[in-house]
Amino acid sequence: MYLLSSSTTSIVKNTEQDRLIRFGVFEVNPRTGELRKNGFKVKLQEQPLQVLLAVLQKPGDVVTREELRAKLWPADTFVDFDHGLNAAVKRLRDALDDSAESPHFIETLPRHGYRFIAAIVPDVIQTGKHSSLRRWGLPVAAAVIFIAAVLFVVNAGELRKKFFLRTVAQPQVRSLAVLPLTNLSGDPQQEYFADGMTEELITELSRIASLKVISRTSVMLYKGQKKSLPQIGRELNVDAIMQGSVLRFGNRVRIAAQLIYAPTDQHLWVETYERDLGDILKLQGEVAEAITQQIRLKLTPQELARLRTVRQVDPQAFQFYLMGLSLDPTGQREINTVLGYFKKAIEKDPGFAEAYLGLGRSYSLLGSNRWLRPREAFEPSKQAIRKALELDENNCRAHAILGWLNFRYDWDWQNGEKEFQRAIELCPNDARIRWQHAAYTAWTGQGVQALADIEKTREIDPFWEIFLRYQLLIHYQLRNYKAMIEVSQPYMALDKNNWVSHYWLGVGYEGSGQTLQAIPEYQKAVELSQRDSDPIAALGHAYARTGKSAEARKILQEWQRQSENGYVSSYMVATVYAGLGEKDKAFEYLEKAYEERSSDLPYFLKADLRVDNLRSDSRFQDLMRRMNFPK
Repeated sequence: MYLLSSSTTSIVKNTEQDRLIRFGVFEVNPRTGELRKNGFKVKLQEQPLQVLLAVLQKPGDVVTREELRAKLWPADTFVDFDHGLNAAVKRLRDALDDSAESPHFIETLPRHGYRFIAAIVPDVIQTGKHSSLRRWGLPVAAAVIFIAAVLFVVNAGELRKKFFLRTVAQPQVRSLAVLPLTNLSGDPQQEYFADGMTEELITELSRIASLKVISRTSVMLYKGQKKSLPQIGRELNVDAIMQGSVLRFGNRVRIAAQLIYAPTDQHLWVETYERDLGDILKLQGEVAEAITQQIRLKLTPQELARLRTVRQVDPQAFQFYLMGLSLDPTGQREINTVLGYFKKAIEKDPGFAEAYLGLGRSYSLLGSNRWLRPREAFEPSKQAIRKALELDENNCRAHAILGWLNFRYDWDWQNGEKEFQRAIELCPNDARIRWQHAAYTAWTGQGVQALADIEKTREIDPFWEIFLRYQLLIHYQLRNYKAMIEVSQPYMALDKNNWVSHYWLGVGYEGSGQTLQAIPEYQKAVELSQRDSDPIAALGHAYARTGKSAEARKILQEWQRQSENGYVSSYMVATVYAGLGEKDKAFEYLEKAYEERSSDLPYFLKADLRVDNLRSDSRFQDLMRRMNFPK
């Protein structure tokens, strides 16, 4: 997060007295009538150009439609004025990549006029025949400041009263949504960069305890939408919205950002930043700090230090890191691709903590999804996370992943809670951490508290789908099968191709004594998950319970063949044997699961209906004791 420049728009004069007006990635030359974007000429017709020049002459002020009529059409010209002006403004917006609903440059005041919303700040010229500006500019500025100070002290024209009334009138902002940054590169393949920058900025702001920041999963739903900012503010229940754009050109990055008070669509702040890509971490911190200053949040010394104490990062390493973030790791192939990107980032910059964080999370997913043997996945995951914390002890997500590893692999419940609490302390508004901690709370036997926690988390992540997902996880631990059926159905309605919703619905049916109804749901989950071993085991167990033992044994035979070349979870094998009533075989595989440190044991054992017929056996009670589940 590194600052690029101090102003959004600037005026530059050259030795021929041309007046170039710059804003964002654009510049316009009034004398030649040329508009350029990143130095390249943009075609703009005369009337849209005149509209642009008119609003640039009065930045921040309204240029009325009547003023534009007088400028564009002489009094004796007969024309459909409304249609002509609307068409000119539309062509202007097209040239500027701007939007009437979410403007960066030209704001519409319905039935009244237009306003240029980026500040124009003149650059100080220090060379050539303009060097007199240096001789006279500072003394004149000093005199102006002195006169203003005198007027303020004597309260001329009630200046002090006006000043303080204006200060008080600024709306209070305690909640914020950062909308997806617009990719201005013109290259759709650079979308990952804009999305990654959005996520990183949200992460940075989520560290601030006094500011509620909406999560990435919820704001990304608004990407490409044309809803008004007040409507988005109401839907997300926030005071303010930050929107902006990002442009990468070579090893430079430019971010243009504006802050809007959502209820009234009032502009609070606008700024442009430009830095080398290696300073991108500092740029993100400066944007976050500027927002907090604008809305007058008081940061703790630790929060301020975090925003300001950052290191440079190798540009290629950061690019690989964002490419890894951009992929949805829903399958083994995708996760291996993501792993490759994070490894390349580390090769380029061995001191980049976030790359180790991504590496550790990817290995953890490979282990949790049973695509690698537990030790092959979780040991390198722990090494990567410990390296991330060695480089950045205050990395909240690294602490959260370490807490998850304490739970799934080390079976260390006490340190798991400790790591989650540290993560929440460092990033109190990080929804991902809070969702995970709520699930962990349910796994420790506090399901009622976990349900309360996810209700609170919805304040910063109102995304309906993720709320239902965690509801199901918690109801599973509570063995509330009726609630699982009720929640699974709206969850499935959101996405019928989501195998997890079919799986949980099947569990709900089976737990309610409707095993025959569970079987087609398990079958659908097996199909959609590309044969994940969990729904396969559930299907095998249901087959066994309904007298289809031959089908259950086919599953065991298939797993036997797969185990010769890959990993098959011993815990899942045990559940099918339990369904068949072969208890000795079930305990044999449960013991294998214990020896291999299967991540399925802490996740399923306490609540899994598939092993209910084993619970009264002393061998099962001994296993529960060794797992040391919290009481």
